[in-house]
Amino acid sequence: MRLENKVALVTGASKGVGKGIALELAREGCSVAVNFNSDRTGAEATVAEIVTMGRKAIAVQGDIGYADQVDRVLAETVAAYGKLDILVNNAGVQTWKALLDLEEDEWDRVIRTNLKGCFLCTQRAARLMKDHGGRIVNIGSGCNKVAFPHLVDYTASKGGIEQLTKVSAVELGKYGITVNCVAPGAVEIERTKLEAGDYAGTWAGVTPLARVGVPLDVARAVVFFATEGGDFVTGQTLWVDGGLFAKPHWPYEI
Repeated sequence: MRLENKVALVTGASKGVGKGIALELAREGCSVAVNFNSDRTGAEATVAEIVTMGRKAIAVQGDIGYADQVDRVLAETVAAYGKLDILVNNAGVQTWKALLDLEEDEWDRVIRTNLKGCFLCTQRAARLMKDHGGRIVNIGSGCNKVAFPHLVDYTASKGGIEQLTKVSAVELGKYGITVNCVAPGAVEIERTKLEAGDYAGTWAGVTPLARVGVPLDVARAVVFFATEGGDFVTGQTLWVDGGLFAKPHWPYEI
């Protein structure tokens, strides 16, 4: 186990990609704080799976878009484990609506959770890590690179996360803290299955590796950044997309 005796906090880890990341970090030896906002049942299920592995886990409630709640999440994590080595900024929300129809409160909710939440968690966690180093991994998206129609607030937030990753890496490097971004492509989870009648078939057809991703694909990339393999890597974005966003619209048969 490459992360034996390490402590990780994963935001938004009650289901989907966040749950997959929390489970994989635990398999590698981490004690894990499983953050959730409203889905306590899902968070407790994630904790139960980790405990079954013989690792330690706690569920920690908090809306990471608010500083006082971030402070409480971190305080509960440190109270349980004594330190924090790894932060994964995974929590995120989105609004499926056209630019001309998007409401101000919908924009505010997405930016507050996805971008401000990433900033708050990064800042507060780095204050805890600066005396001993640490790893911060932000979860981006294909819309770090390209525009997603009807997801204007989500696209803006994820583009911001990419630049936040870079500037955080530059400023925190002197403390031995690395900051990187994992940008998934089409990943089949509870939420994305609702986007299309055949989500896997729809996206596999346009992905060079001819399949969609699963949470474990993203989790393994996070583990890379958290382990010794990522010691000299910071400020980078790793695309976990099966080649989807490297592929242009190409009118010729290949």
